[in-house]
Amino acid sequence: MQEIGERIEKDIGKFHENVKLLDESELGPKEVEIIRLAKNYCDDAQAWIEKEDFYTAFASISYAHGLLDTLLKLNSKE
Repeated sequence: MQEIGERIEKDIGKFHENVKLLDESELGPKEVEIIRLAKNYCDDAQAWIEKEDFYTAFASISYAHGLLDTLLKLNSKE
């Protein structure tokens, strides 16, 4: 089960990398709120890992990535 925790830890790291791709100064208040919610889900994932509830941790970080991915797509310059 520890391998699962390590995989989720990598996902958390990738989440933090992706957050840096968004410039909050260019976003409206709703988008900033979505980033805040995504960060909360990421924090929740870390807390679930510490409790060794890897299934809930995986769900939390997946949801955080989904919120962030949506913002990245909406704000893409392409």
